[in-house]
Amino acid sequence: MGRPRKESTKAAGKKKATASSGRKIKKVKDPNKPKRPPSAFFVFMEEFREEFKAKNPKNKLVSVVSKAGGDRWKSMSDADKAPYQAKAEKRKEEYNKVMDAYNKKPEKSSKSKEEDEDDEEAAGSDKSKSEVEDEGEGSDDEEEDDD
Repeated sequence: MGRPRKESTKAAGKKKATASSGRKIKKVKDPNKPKRPPSAFFVFMEEFREEFKAKNPKNKLVSVVSKAGGDRWKSMSDADKAPYQAKAEKRKEEYNKVMDAYNKKPEKSSKSKEEDEDDEEAAGSDKSKSEVEDEGEGSDDEEEDDD
């Protein structure tokens, strides 16, 4: 008989929204959203991968390339990292410009709500708006003729 377990304070504070089935709700991603810019390390890794593949053409393991790149990055001085940090900063600025354009909402059309609803109704059939309106009026007359 051991001590009772305590609930972790970290887990209690970070509960995710769940559906009634108990599964986590996954947020739908917008395929048009721009990708985030790479950090200075990933800019470095782009060049390092090419160098490493040229020197070690028989290597097929991603983990070996990643470990070697990480070790080289750690051993580099700030002066050696500066060009990669500058490239990463430039990409971040470009990303921010693209995101600003992405986040701007297109202006609403000058149509009223009623016109939008009428357009939606008409889009669902092959008949013109006037034909739909004529049918609505004609159905009232037919009911009176049946009497």
